[in-house]
Amino acid sequence: MKNIAFYIASRYLLAKKGSTAVTFITWLAVGAMTVAVVAMFVIISVFSGLEDLNKDLISNLHADLTLKSTSGKTIKNLDKVAATLSNNKEITSFSRVIEEKVYVSFNGKGDIAFLRGVDSAYIKVNPINKDVFYGTYPSFKYSNEVLMENSLDNRLSIPIDSSNHYATVFMPKPGTGIINKEEDIYNKRDISVTGVFPGKDQLDNYIISPIELTEELLSLPKKSAYQIVIKLKNPENADAVKQNLLSSLGKNIEIKTKEEENAAFWKMINTEKLFIYLIFALVIFITTFNLAGAIIILQLDKKEQAKSLISLGFPLSHLRMTYFYTGILIVISGVITGLIFGTALCYFQLYTEFFRANEVLPFPVKIVGKNYLIVALTASVFGIAISWFFSKISKEYITKN
Repeated sequence: MKNIAFYIASRYLLAKKGSTAVTFITWLAVGAMTVAVVAMFVIISVFSGLEDLNKDLISNLHADLTLKSTSGKTIKNLDKVAATLSNNKEITSFSRVIEEKVYVSFNGKGDIAFLRGVDSAYIKVNPINKDVFYGTYPSFKYSNEVLMENSLDNRLSIPIDSSNHYATVFMPKPGTGIINKEEDIYNKRDISVTGVFPGKDQLDNYIISPIELTEELLSLPKKSAYQIVIKLKNPENADAVKQNLLSSLGKNIEIKTKEEENAAFWKMINTEKLFIYLIFALVIFITTFNLAGAIIILQLDKKEQAKSLISLGFPLSHLRMTYFYTGILIVISGVITGLIFGTALCYFQLYTEFFRANEVLPFPVKIVGKNYLIVALTASVFGIAISWFFSKISKEYITKN
């Protein structure tokens, strides 16, 4: 009997003969579901692409793990910390970092910048040398050779890799008392820009220099560090490695993962993604009322047929299942068609980059399996609920004149 109910439902959906109004309403419901599924799948795929884009944007800013001191800027017992990191088999590389704000001046122009002093192992943790698109990464033979973010270099008009043109960085001196001469206010040093790299919004106004330059400007002893950035063999083990290091290094050390370093940013991204999902879930929910209309129109149009089936002994429960199956078939048709068209649209964007956020940045798209599951599950839950609710036809409705 249940197979008969399903057969009748499939005939209602696929048969060429029948009421034009019923056919139109039925396929209108399929079309509405298709459009809603396409929209939701594409938007969620764009957000998946944005997640990868944002990870790429902050990859130059945060390492797998970042180690800092909780009792001042400078890390104490640096030799002990370095020995512990060297003996950890999960760590492939680590680098000392000192970062402070400076004032940069060249040929009458000036700007505030972030000076990030790093040692020669920094590119093993963060291969920023691969992002240099003009000039070269500093050789670390001289402490005044630096890599500069592109927009900062453009604003100051500093020639690249020139032995005759030097910019000057100024680092304010801490302290109190009367200022008698210029040297009491700040330390300064001439720098040579060997190359430039794109800041990608996350590293705007940054200067990458040998750590010896920051030590000199801040009057710090050699082998100092404000933080240590760490590269792991498997970034997915970051939390476990973090706990292991904390137990080995004691209470005066703070370690953060990449996600923790940028917690506010990821919270904002995830919140936006949740709201977008809820908005499009609401769109799909509203769309399913087209499905309700299709089931009601079908019941009105096929009332005489339903009366005949009841007279022949067809159970009312199976008649209800017929309408329920019809709704399910409409939902399945809309979901499958929507996912096919949504996938095609995403691949179109991936290969042509037709839709753009601005002149240089196309909307990022990433096709992942969980997006198919999320969209299909959302549409199916609403579709099944609406189909079940509106298939509950009464026997009195069928038998009365």
